[in-house]
Amino acid sequence: MPPDQRSAMTRARYIVGVLLLISLPPGVAWWFVIHPFVGFWRKAGVKPTMWVVSVGSAVAMIVLWAARGPLMGRDLGDSWILGCTAVLLFALAVAIGLRRKRHLTTRILAGIPELQADGRGGDLLTEGPYAVIRHPRYVEVALAVLAYALFANYVGTYVVAVATPLALHAIVLLEERELLERFGDAYVEYSARVPRYIPRFSTR
Repeated sequence: MPPDQRSAMTRARYIVGVLLLISLPPGVAWWFVIHPFVGFWRKAGVKPTMWVVSVGSAVAMIVLWAARGPLMGRDLGDSWILGCTAVLLFALAVAIGLRRKRHLTTRILAGIPELQADGRGGDLLTEGPYAVIRHPRYVEVALAVLAYALFANYVGTYVVAVATPLALHAIVLLEERELLERFGDAYVEYSARVPRYIPRFSTR
């Protein structure tokens, strides 16, 4: 049934699913383009890099939009249980995001510090949620993607939800290699003290 003939919830699920499928892959791919070739992009400069990657992301989104039907796959139907679970997961992701935004600025999020010519820009984030886990942004994204997938309840969104943590972990490994180069012993000490994704719960 065409989306415009479905119930309000079904239409909402379809919209959320499409937005997830056309926006997340280019966003993740951004970092696979930047991190492995960061030396090249530093020589190219911040503005040219932002233009190239942004245009590439826009083109990818257009292609994904055109292929949205096959990518979405089978509609598994409305489910209020999954919808409520999605809301809880999304609320948790938002809570992490609100704390994270106090420390991780848009400039840092876009990768500007690592694109600076000397590769030494920015400060090592060790406060707020970064004192609990090293990568709250990626935990936030993984939770949000799972929430979107559960709410949309299409086969294609579940494929994305499964692939996202694997892709994010690969990005983390690339990012940590750069952080080690930029901050040296300070990052070694920080890594030994703070876990990647799951907080350590002290008995004290």
